[in-house]
Amino acid sequence: MNLHGFDLNLLVSLDALLTERNVTRAGRRMNLSQSAMSGALGRLRGVFQDQLLVVVGRRMILTPLAQDLVQPLRDVLLQVQSTVANKPRFDAASSERHFSIAVSDYVMSVLIVDLLRHVKVEAPQITFELRPVGERATEDLDGGELDFLIAPEYLAAVHPTEVLFEDSHTCLAWNRNRRVGSSISLEEYLRLGHVIVRVGEPGFVNHDERALRRLNHKRTVEVVTPAFDLAPQLVVGTDRIATVPTRLACKYAQFLPLKLLPLPINVPPLVEKLQWHRAHSQDPAHLWLRGQLRDAVTRVSGHRPASIRQARLPSRRRMTS
Repeated sequence: MNLHGFDLNLLVSLDALLTERNVTRAGRRMNLSQSAMSGALGRLRGVFQDQLLVVVGRRMILTPLAQDLVQPLRDVLLQVQSTVANKPRFDAASSERHFSIAVSDYVMSVLIVDLLRHVKVEAPQITFELRPVGERATEDLDGGELDFLIAPEYLAAVHPTEVLFEDSHTCLAWNRNRRVGSSISLEEYLRLGHVIVRVGEPGFVNHDERALRRLNHKRTVEVVTPAFDLAPQLVVGTDRIATVPTRLACKYAQFLPLKLLPLPINVPPLVEKLQWHRAHSQDPAHLWLRGQLRDAVTRVSGHRPASIRQARLPSRRRMTS
């Protein structure tokens, strides 16, 4: 392609057209009239020597070339945006940057609360939006509409990822549950009623459930909740049990009448990973927040009650930065 005389604003219009797949909606997104956007599409077709979008029935679909352009074009525009918007040096104390992070309520409880408290002191004008994890979050990160995703699942292979921390699992019971002693056998574990957590998309199978299925075990599910933070509360006053990440169990055992029991099955550690769009890999603000997240992991790793630490945190399953 000969870029001499090419209006680079057309690339922004092309991104809107490829995303919306509709001239009218793309025009609204660009604050342009339908005729102006149609004109932009005409110029783009001349530049690329391709129809880019074609009408099929009542909708427009992308040509093979247009489909190949979607991700590279988005990467280029994000890189340009990052280059223009970010100063060579990042001053957290005066920055008014806004970050969006997709995170489960479990990670929010055991890590993000500490992060936000600490960042408020160091960078009082930085703001945050916390979003749920799931396929939508992956799409938003891929499209540049989400800064960070923290999850063991839903990660995109094309973007950078690092392990943020890992956690073991613990069985929770009400401390006056007479059907459970200081330990629990496999038979008891499978027979008792369970409160289980299912997050993300419909049909998603949670981490401990996959471990049970691999071992051909089936437990008795009495309550399903979409939030990790509700599971400890839902066993109190009942003979139900729940399997939750150990750090969450430790937190709730400090103010709820709970007892923590080693699991009678081997559930692999839950590995929480941090992901960001590759266009932001060298963004000074992103680099700073990644460092803040690692520091938060280090801080919360030392805040466990001694009695729980001895009972249920084997050294090989630890938080790591």
